[in-house]
Amino acid sequence: MKRRSDSERSSSADPKQGASQRQSGEFNTSEGRTPNVRRKSPQRSRFVWLTLFVAIVYSSWSVYHYQYQSLPLALTAEQAGKRGFSEAQALNHVKALTELGPHSVGSDALNLAVQYVLAASEEIKKTAHWEVDVEVEFFNVKTGANLMDGGLFNGRTLVYSDLDHVILRILPKYVSRAKENAVLVSSHIDTVFSTGGAGDCSSCVAVMLELARGISQWAHGFKHAVIFLFNTGEEEGLNGAHSFVTQHPWSKSVRMAIDLEAMGIGGKSSIFQAGPNPWAIENFALVAKYPSGQIIAQDLFSSGAIKSATDFQVYKEVAGLSGLDFAYSDNTAVYHTKNDKFELLKSGSLQHLGENMLAFLLQIARSSDLPKSSEMEDEENTGQNNAIFFDILGTYMIVFRQRFANLLNNSVIMQSLLIWATSMLIGGYPAAVSFALSSLSIILTWVFAVGLAILVAFTLPLISSSPAPYIASPWLVFGLFAAPALVGALTGQYFGYLVLKAYLSKVYSNRRQLSPILRADSVKFEAERWLYKAGSIQWLVLLILGNYYKIGSSYLALVWLVPPAFAYGLLEATLSPTRLPRPLKLATLLMGSAVPILISAGNFIRLGDTIIATWVRFDRNPGSTPEWLGNVIVATFIAVVMCLTLVYLLSYVHLSGVKRLIILSSCLLFALSLILVKSGIVPPFTKDIARAVNVVHVVDTSEKQEPSSFVSIFSATPGKLTNEIEHINEGFICGRDKVVDFVTFSVKYGCWAHKDTEGGWSKSELPLLHVDSDTRGNKRITQVSIDTKSSTRWSLAINFKEIEDFALEDTGNLEEIVPAGKKSNVDGWHIIQFSGGKKAPTKLVLTLFWREKSSRSTDRLDGGKDDDGLLLKLRTDINRVTPRVERVLSKLPPWCSLFGKSISPHTLAFLNSLPVNF
Repeated sequence: MKRRSDSERSSSADPKQGASQRQSGEFNTSEGRTPNVRRKSPQRSRFVWLTLFVAIVYSSWSVYHYQYQSLPLALTAEQAGKRGFSEAQALNHVKALTELGPHSVGSDALNLAVQYVLAASEEIKKTAHWEVDVEVEFFNVKTGANLMDGGLFNGRTLVYSDLDHVILRILPKYVSRAKENAVLVSSHIDTVFSTGGAGDCSSCVAVMLELARGISQWAHGFKHAVIFLFNTGEEEGLNGAHSFVTQHPWSKSVRMAIDLEAMGIGGKSSIFQAGPNPWAIENFALVAKYPSGQIIAQDLFSSGAIKSATDFQVYKEVAGLSGLDFAYSDNTAVYHTKNDKFELLKSGSLQHLGENMLAFLLQIARSSDLPKSSEMEDEENTGQNNAIFFDILGTYMIVFRQRFANLLNNSVIMQSLLIWATSMLIGGYPAAVSFALSSLSIILTWVFAVGLAILVAFTLPLISSSPAPYIASPWLVFGLFAAPALVGALTGQYFGYLVLKAYLSKVYSNRRQLSPILRADSVKFEAERWLYKAGSIQWLVLLILGNYYKIGSSYLALVWLVPPAFAYGLLEATLSPTRLPRPLKLATLLMGSAVPILISAGNFIRLGDTIIATWVRFDRNPGSTPEWLGNVIVATFIAVVMCLTLVYLLSYVHLSGVKRLIILSSCLLFALSLILVKSGIVPPFTKDIARAVNVVHVVDTSEKQEPSSFVSIFSATPGKLTNEIEHINEGFICGRDKVVDFVTFSVKYGCWAHKDTEGGWSKSELPLLHVDSDTRGNKRITQVSIDTKSSTRWSLAINFKEIEDFALEDTGNLEEIVPAGKKSNVDGWHIIQFSGGKKAPTKLVLTLFWREKSSRSTDRLDGGKDDDGLLLKLRTDINRVTPRVERVLSKLPPWCSLFGKSISPHTLAFLNSLPVNF
């Protein structure tokens, strides 16, 4: 009888082992019966892996499109009826307001806009249900000061005067106590000087007017009043909301605040801040027809990563209210530029917000009780009652509280650690080493992916006319950053795979009962499985950190940890150390990835798009930000997301033989993107996605007998202005030689021209700083009179290395505007920002209280020339275009737009200062 080979005996003795050798389906294997028979190595089809990759990319994009781009059908007035919401009606309001042009605080256009809203409100009053009271009030604000010192307000005092608001209060006629409890719906009429504000925030005002019309037909069944506040002064520092809260009697009845905002134009209006009381978001999730909102946006906003603020901050911090903060965020790159225009407003945008808000207001205005601001105060202080919220495809909203999130996260963390510990105990020393090496593969994946992407980020400014050539065409980042990141991730994981495979080969070499071919196959299968399991390690670490710091968006780590682990445990896992490993099933990847993609893919794409768009206004002090910094942020974000989300898919690549094809395709995509950028075929900016620039006629009287007049051009978008200046061709000089201090910020890189700048202003408009008295007793006190002449928008910086405190008084009525008291500073300066209407005071007295030991330094921290020799720095703004500026603006390239914000000057600015040794 013929003697059987060792491999045959092994296969016969262990049926399970024999079964593990006979793989079918996606693998091409040949079961040799003797060691002398050549066997083809197991290999997953290239087509299978590429199909998986394409399916994941397509699914992710489909989720994003459905979640953020799918909008409801806009309704006409006839379709909506008297009680419904009609986008067609709301668009009429948007069109009327934007046709007025930019309407900033103090402008005639803003007066017209306020009158339009007032007239529309009076019309709502006339057509209201006969059992409904509609009260319309035109409210003029007296001088006040916003003393908030958190976030963007640190080191600042915001002063306002002569602002006009329109306020509607809608309540049931026969419910006597309805006035005692009210829901506030708020937005702002004013815009920055550079845009007509179709998105920010004429669209919000239009939605409120149409909502008020609909609510006026429903309110007879309400138990509470609904107040609609159309304020002005928001763009100058949330002054409208602050003045209402501190000066209007109706504010005392408000129990909940809902703010409508825009940081783009159109699309879905999503909740990006909620709370502190979760009652509002929980009720919104119950009734909203198209719920949209993400806790990740709130986490980013509250962390300070997004340098902005909304009226909701005033309602929370000053009034102590809870509520919701909505914002349009499509096309964020047009924010505060000329392209925030009616033509770019997507159909269905207003319908989406309007229908959600109408359902929500009907729900809460009929409820028995509105939460008081003091309710659950202890729980809110500990954060246990905060709401975690996110929507799924814009159709369903999940809301749960931090307490439940802690229980859920702790449970998953403990179970995960227990499973890993059990696995280590059963597998022994080899399992522990394999765990360490698979974790090393994750680290290598991150290092190579992030490293290659950042290398490209540093290179781009050297080969492109713009440091960020992808702003107008965000899809370019797939070739510029995603392709190198994919190559890096694959390379890093492959190195880890080789190290892991080398170790496992040593482990399996002791299993003499296996044939060499079977041992080699088992090593590959085992390495593949360890790489897949290692993907959960990074998500487990993120979940532990997020749970420790109570980060709401930790749910993303949860959904990327649990489903893949569950799929692996259901389809792959075994606790038997003697069972030979098998190749991963495709069903494991599909089952494990479905839920994470469904819940998170749209958010990652949306966040990436927002990061890219904010590059337009990234440089708050023009010229101070390295040109590569924004690229590094974008590249790092893309690489990190790819490392986190593709880790499970990449573990399937090593048996597929598709690595070379992936690398080649990625390199070709990267090269094509570079060609498009270098050749200028795809421009960095277009007429609809413009570069943010400012053109300012500056008249500087600081420490000079005669004023110096020049036109300054600078950009909040990083990069040189060479192409723009060549296009303008007006004799501008560009560089870093002339630093212009605009009090609220400094221009480190810009362009300037002195020729033909004498017209368009007069010396009578020069602001004055005059020392009225200087008492040098036990406490040195100095009084300085300020005359801003015709300007009602100005900024004053006070040197807090010399000054301990100050008070500000209106000389017209001898009213104290800013009392003495503790005030913060940033880099040794405290800034007063003033804005108001035409009747705002222009003559004030500043009382300065000196420090007992003033610290005169001679060197600045940045190594530049010391400006601490100045006690006060003043800038006054006038919204007027001088002849020289008008000529420059007429030649401004179509890919550029003026950019406005609360700290930026208007087109005519006067500078003055007072030295310490006056």
